[in-house]
Order: sequence, then C-alpha cells, then structure tokens
Amino acid sequence: MPLRNQNRAPRSPNVKKEGLSSIPFDKRRKMETQGTGRRQVLSTVNRQDVTANSDVGSTEECGKVEFTKDEVMALLNERAKAGKFDTKAKIEQMTDIIKKLKVCVRWFQQVEETHVQEKENLRSLLESAEKRYSDKELDAKTKEEELQATIAEMKKNIASLQEKLSKEELSKLDATENHRREKECRVAAEKLQDSLREELDRVKEEKMAAKHKVASLEDMYKRLQEYNTSLQQYNTKLQTDLEAVREAHTRAEKEKSSILENLTTLRGHSKSLQDQLASSRVSQDEAVKQKESLLMEVKNLRSELQQVREDRDRQVVQSQKLADEILKYKESVGKSSHELDILIAKSGSLEETCSLQKERIKMLEQELAFAKDKLQMVDASMSHTMTEFEEQKQRTRELQDRLADTEHQLCEGELLRKKLHNTILELKGNIRVFCRVRPLLPDDGGRQEASVIAYPTSTESLGRGIDVVQSGNKHPFTFDKVFDHGASQEEVFFEISQLVQSALDGYKVCIFAYGQTGSGKTYTMMGRPETPEQKGLIPRSLEQIFKTSQSLSTQGWKYKMQVSMLEIYNESIRDLLSSNRTIAIESVRADSNTSGRQYTITHDVNGNTHVSDLTIVDVGSIGQISSLLQQAAQSRSVGKTQMNEQSSRSHFVFTLRISGVNESTEQQVQGVLNLIDLAGSERLSKSGATGERLKETQAINKSLSALSDVIFALAKKEDHVPFRNSKLTYLLQPCLGGDSKTLMFVNISPDPSSTGESLCSLRFAARVNACEIGIPRRQTSTKLLDSRLSYETSHGGNVNKGFLRWRNGGGTYHSSAVIDTSALVEFGAVVHEKAILGAEVHIGSNTVIGPSVKIGPSTKIGYNVSVSNCSIGDLCVIHNGVCIGQDGFGFQVDDHGNMVKKPQTLNVRIGNRVEIGANTCIDRGSWRDTVIGDDTKIDNLVQIGHNVIIGKCCLLCGQVGVAGSAEIGDYVALGGRVGVRDHVSIVSKVRLAANSCVTKNITEPGDFGGFPAVPIHQWRRQIVEAQISSKRKP
Repeated sequence: MPLRNQNRAPRSPNVKKEGLSSIPFDKRRKMETQGTGRRQVLSTVNRQDVTANSDVGSTEECGKVEFTKDEVMALLNERAKAGKFDTKAKIEQMTDIIKKLKVCVRWFQQVEETHVQEKENLRSLLESAEKRYSDKELDAKTKEEELQATIAEMKKNIASLQEKLSKEELSKLDATENHRREKECRVAAEKLQDSLREELDRVKEEKMAAKHKVASLEDMYKRLQEYNTSLQQYNTKLQTDLEAVREAHTRAEKEKSSILENLTTLRGHSKSLQDQLASSRVSQDEAVKQKESLLMEVKNLRSELQQVREDRDRQVVQSQKLADEILKYKESVGKSSHELDILIAKSGSLEETCSLQKERIKMLEQELAFAKDKLQMVDASMSHTMTEFEEQKQRTRELQDRLADTEHQLCEGELLRKKLHNTILELKGNIRVFCRVRPLLPDDGGRQEASVIAYPTSTESLGRGIDVVQSGNKHPFTFDKVFDHGASQEEVFFEISQLVQSALDGYKVCIFAYGQTGSGKTYTMMGRPETPEQKGLIPRSLEQIFKTSQSLSTQGWKYKMQVSMLEIYNESIRDLLSSNRTIAIESVRADSNTSGRQYTITHDVNGNTHVSDLTIVDVGSIGQISSLLQQAAQSRSVGKTQMNEQSSRSHFVFTLRISGVNESTEQQVQGVLNLIDLAGSERLSKSGATGERLKETQAINKSLSALSDVIFALAKKEDHVPFRNSKLTYLLQPCLGGDSKTLMFVNISPDPSSTGESLCSLRFAARVNACEIGIPRRQTSTKLLDSRLSYETSHGGNVNKGFLRWRNGGGTYHSSAVIDTSALVEFGAVVHEKAILGAEVHIGSNTVIGPSVKIGPSTKIGYNVSVSNCSIGDLCVIHNGVCIGQDGFGFQVDDHGNMVKKPQTLNVRIGNRVEIGANTCIDRGSWRDTVIGDDTKIDNLVQIGHNVIIGKCCLLCGQVGVAGSAEIGDYVALGGRVGVRDHVSIVSKVRLAANSCVTKNITEPGDFGGFPAVPIHQWRRQIVEAQISSKRKP
C-alpha cells in the first residue's frame, strides 16, 4: 500500500504535516529513482494495520537510502511516545525505529564498502601512473644516451672527413696549378700547329676544288642533253615522292598525338590511383583505431553489466534475508531493547570509522593530486625531451646530408686525382725506369759497395742518380728513381702503387724487371710471400688491387678479374697454370726436342694480347691468387749456375685482366696488369753453363738481345721495329710500342766483379728511359641514359693528338666528338671536335666534318664532301663533292678602301629530308643564317651564296646559281642554268624555266622565264617575236 509521506525526511510520528517546509533541503533523505516514482523507506507509521507486504516493500529499497549526520542523530534520539501501559503501540513504534536503524546500519556498511573500493581504485591508478612515469623516464634516458653516442660518432666522422677534404683540396690545388702551366704551353703549341695545318688544308682544298671544277666542266656538256630529256620524269617522280612523304609525315604526326594523349591519360590515371591509395591507407588506419576503441568500450560495458547483475542478485538475496529477519523480529519483540543498545554502540563505532575513512579519502585525494601534478611534470619533461630529440634528429639529418655532399665531393676529387695523376705520368714519360741496387751478400766476399757504386747528393740527382766506378772512371746515370741497398720492399712498392692503381682505372700497365743473374729481380718481383715484410711487387700489387676494388664498391663499382701465368723457356711458351702432368709432358718433349702444345701470340686492333690455349682463371680473393702463384713457382724452370744458386732459366709473365662496371653511371673499364720477371743475362765465362744450361743461356741472351734491338729501333724512331725476332718482344709489343703505361726495374749487383754487367744494364736502361712509345689510352666506354649518342673513346688507335680511329668504318674522329654507335665513318673521313653525328649516319671516305657540326639521324653523306659551320637535319642525302658552310663571298671593303675578310659567325641550317646533288657549294651566312627548308631537292653543280633563305619543298635543277642574301619561298622550282641575283626575293609557288635570270623581286606565284624573268606568256611572245623578226631579215 503506498505511503503518504513520500520524498520526506524521517520525522517523529507526532510531527505535523506542515512542519515539512521548515526542514532544510540538504538534510532530507534522497532516494534513487526507479521507474517514474520514489518510495520512502523510513516513514511514519500512522496506521496500525500496516500489512507485512508493505513492510517488505519498504525494506526492498533500504540499500538505496542516503543519510545525513543530523538524520542519524535524530534517529538515535528518537524514543517511543506511547502510553505507559499501551504495549501494542510501543511495540509498533519500536519496530518502526528498529527498521529505520537497520536501514541506517546497512547504509553505513555500503558507504564503507564504497570507500574501500574507491581507495583500491585510487591506489591502482597511482601505481599505474608511477609505473608509466618510470617507464617513460627509462625510455627517455636510453634515447638520450643513444643520441649522445650517435652525435659523438657523427662528430668524429665529420672531423675525419674535413681533414681528408682539406688534404685533397691542397693536393688538388697543387695538381691544378701544374696542369694549368702545362696546358698553357700545350695550347700555345697547338695554336701554332693548328694555324700551320689550316694553311696547308686551305691550299689542298683550293687545289682539289680546281680539279673538281675542271672535271665537272668536262662532264657538263655530256650530261646536258640527257638532263633536258629526263627533267620532266624527274619532276614527276619528285612530286610522287613528295606526296608519299607528306602522307607518311601526316601519319607520324597522328601517331605522335595519339601517343601523347595516351601518355597524358596514363599519367593522370596513375596520379589518381596514387591519391586513392594514400586516402585508403589513411581511412584504413582510422578504421583500425576506431575498431580498437570500440572493442575496449564493449569490454568495459560487459564488465559493468556483469557487475550490475551481481549487485542485483546480491540485493535479491539481501531482501529475502530481511524478510526472514522481520518475521524473527515479530516473534522475538522482547529482545529488541538489547539489540537496540548494541546497534547504538555499533552506530558510534561506525561514525568513528566513517570519520577515519573521510580523513583517509582526503589524504588519498591529496596524494592523487600530487600524483597528477607529478604526471603533468613528467609529461612536460617528456615533451621537452621529445622536442630535443626531434632537434637532434634534424641535426643528424643535416649532418647526413653534409656527409653525402662531402662523399660526392670526394668522388669528384678522386676523379680529378685520377686525371691529374695520368697527366703527370704522361709528362714523366711512358716508359719509366727505376734502378735498384741489392745489398752485398756473404758470397760476394765482404767487399765494400762504396768502392763501386756511389749516390750523388746534389739537389737535381738526389734519389734519382747513381754513379758506377770502373777502372777509376766514374759513369753517372739518372733515372726516375734510384733505390739503394737499404730500401725495403714497402718503399719500392710505394713508388709504383699509383701505377698499379691505373690498371683499375682502365689502363694497360706493364712492369718488368731487367738485370743480370743474381741481381735481385725475382726478389723484387716476388720476394718471400710467406714473410709480410719481404713480399715482392706482385703480391703487394694484388693486395692493393683487391683492397681498392672493395673500397670502390661503395661507389657502385663491381670488378671481375682473370689471371694467367706463363713462362718463355728456350723460345717456347709454357702454361704455368695447367696440370702438373701436362707440364711434365711438355718438359719431356722440350728436352727431347719434340714439339709439344703450340701456343700462338696474337694482338687485336685495340692492342690487347691473346695467347691461344692459355689457361685463364677467374679469381675473387687474394688467397686464391696466392695459391696460383705457389703453383706457378713450383712449375717454373729454375737451375743452378756458378753465379746463382737458384737462377731463373725462363721469362715469367703474370697477367691480371680487370673488367669493371659502375652500375650507377653505366661506365665500363677494362684494364690489364702485366708483371714480368725476365731471366737474368749472364756470360758463359762466369756462369760455366754446359749442356742444357748452355742452351738455356743462349736462348735467354738471344731474347734479351732482341729486346735491345727493339729498344734501339724505338729510340731512333725507325719505321720497322723487329718485334717478331723473339717470343718475348712479340709478347711485349703492346707494352713497348702501344698505348700502355710501362715501368722497367733495372737491378744491379754491388759486387765489383759484376761492374761490367752492371754498366751494360744501366746503359740499356738509359736507352729505354729515352724512348717515346705514345700516349696511354684508357679503355672505357660510357652509355648515356637519355640518348643513344655516346662517346666511343674505347676503340681505335692513336691517330693524332686528340684523334682516334672509329671502329665502324675506320675513319678518324676527335675524342670530344659525340657519335652514335650505329654511325658509319669510312676510312679517310675526319670528324673534328665537338661534332655530333646521330643514329645511322653514313659518312663517305675523304669527307671532312668540321667542328661543332650537327648531323641528324639517317643522313647519308658521300665522299670528298666538306661540311663546316652548319647543322643538317634528319634523312638528308648529300652527294659527292659538296662543299657546305665555307667562307664564300665573305669579304668587304673597309674605311681605307682595303679588301678585308668579313667575319663569318653564322651557320648553314639544312632541314629534314633535303637532297643535295654532287659538286654543289653552299656558303654560310655573315649576318644571318643560310637556311634550306625541309623536303628541298638541289641538283648537281648548284652555287648558293651566303645569307640565302630557301623555303620548303623547293626544286633547284642543275647549274643554278643563287647570289647572296636572296630569299626563295616554298614550293619554288628553278630550271637548269637559272640565275638569281643578290638581294632578290621570290614568293612561294613560282616556277622558273631553264636559262632564266631573276634580277628583281617576283611577288606573285606563277610560271616565269627569260632574261630578266617575266611571266611565261610574255616570255613566249618575246620568243615568237624574235623568231619572226629573224625570218624577215634577208
């Protein structure tokens, strides 16, 4: 049954109804709403017939009542006010009071549980905040340490790079200054040589032009009759060709436009796809984040729902318990007073507990506020740390960019160093000679070196001079470098290390040791590989090459290396890398004078040497080469003589072929390193050789004598050099007479008994040092990515200074010319500097292409053609004997009345698909470009002056002459022997009959003829009138 006093604070049964308004609002009990109505559990019992159902309904919601302190005190002070003997009323009042007290007790218990739960939550939040703070602090410290280490390392790298850069800049400045001085001297000599060459070429050209004119005049009268009959057929054919070309051009333009449209649409589609991909990635990331947040919310809601269900079950159980307790209270009313006292005591303890809990809550709130402040400070420090981290990251990026720039500068400096180093080696001479004196050995009898060999101390000869004393006479010699007996293997290799580096740069390098038996040649070349300090030039050179190739791999270089080793024994070649069985068989055959395997030496057009059937091994490490060297050392012919315990009885040749490719620049280099240990020269009187040793000595002395003959012939610059007199000289032909960098070690002995042999070796070395064998050429090729044109400097021989031999046709071209690989330059043709030849260009023999001339693809130029100061389009045909871009009519009268040459500064511009007949001459402009339009046909023996402009699709028949500064429009046809005066203009679509002369402007299209040219009907009338007047004459 509903109560009347809903939503009121508890009060005494005697309190009047109107007293409700006098109670403060904040002291009223508050009930949680359920549905749309509220029920007050503790209400005044005004009627005695309250049923059990109403009591149960009032206690079901006792857990939702809230009390203030005043309400609790009022409830505790409330007493039964019934009559003294009205027991029933007292029982009812006490029952009501007991119910209220139970509700209050349960409320205190719930509040205590709530405080405990809140305390646990606050403690967990504080612990998680402290844990997050410690984790963030540790992460920040580790990141800071990593950044500090990275910055220190970058500072060290920058300091080392700056030091290297300063050293490279100093060396670069010194080398640049030396190069500039040399270049000035070279330019002066080249200018003098060019002026003399130009005068000689001009005289030759005038002579050739006179010869051509005489021949053309003789042939002219024979061809005139045939030409007049074939003119109409030729014109018809040209018209058909013109139409076909126009149709092809139209089709090509349509295809080009369609391709451009497709390319544009594809680019737009690609851009839109990229935008869609980026947006889809962003939306995917947002969806993933939303999914994660929704999953967390669902998880939280499920946990809350589970908690609500548990609370509901708990309340149902409590309501049942309360119903049972009510029944018990009805049965045991007498015990209520005692229980009331107990409840009052419990209420006091609960109040104390509540106050303590409030104090703890305040303390926890203060701790929570402190933790929040601390967390804010941590977040602020973290943001500051992140800002510093970003700054350090930006500085790291800047340092990396500077490092990349420095590495790029180092690459450029390395290229400049290679170029200057090669220039210095060229200045020093292609065959460089080093002299090395071995120390005295115990077998030499302890004699002093100073009595035979001395080293000058003057500034000019310090480190380069050596004096040999024989019979009291001093013989001075000067070489590129002289090593005394105290020089170590490392010092010797240091002097040739840059020469070995040239093999990696794409040059052919040859180093050979010469000297008498026992002078230390094999020690210089091989040394003792098992001892690091005594390694010779061959193992040290290989170590440097492999080390440098690995360092160059960071710049995109990849190298492939091949090794071959042979010996020349008794004028026969032996392969030292073949099987031991084969070598033994060959040795037996050689000893028995039977023919074993025959090896043939050949040289290709690029100066590379090949030996047939020779074993060539691919190598990838220094260890692999070391094992091959050991195998070759065991197979080499060594014998004992009176002069040397272990004398080399053959010439040892080690060859390393190097092929390098740069993947980033697509540059290719091919270098060769030849390291040769020659057998020692010896005299039979000292060596005491007999039998097989005698044959070996004779073969060795014969080959060294042939080498001496070759050196003498090179020094005297004789036409015939006897390279084929010996297998040794023929094998060394590219090194001695080609384009390689060659170095000779002359080894001498300090033993006074060997003074004669030492003098012979030093004199031979002096002759070698005086030889000039040509400029070393780097074997390289470069492919351009954006064009089919490329520098083809890797083919051809050494024609003249700066000129090379073109591989396709055998013509001559300058190294600065740009020629497509498919172009054909026939033998005798010359392409000068900075000329550009497109794809499928054909240059005939004895044709001269001047400097900076541009020739388009598929253009054909005949023989004896001279082209200069012009540009020629695509698909043009220029017949024999044509002269384009010369200085015709290039003279003027100055203020003093003198005839002077007018400066010729402009060019001839020839369009596409132009055909020029034989023996035609076209001058270049002096104040504007001479221009010939597209699809124009010019016949034989046509003379075109300077500053002339000819439009497109014109036809100039044979023996036409066009004077200077004339202008001819499009679709103009000039018949045979037509003359056009200077400064005359002819409009488009004009046809001039043969033997006509244009002396004034033609301003209207049509047919013209006569002298001067008039419309065709007037010219015909003039001819008829002339015929009639001639008939009237008697």
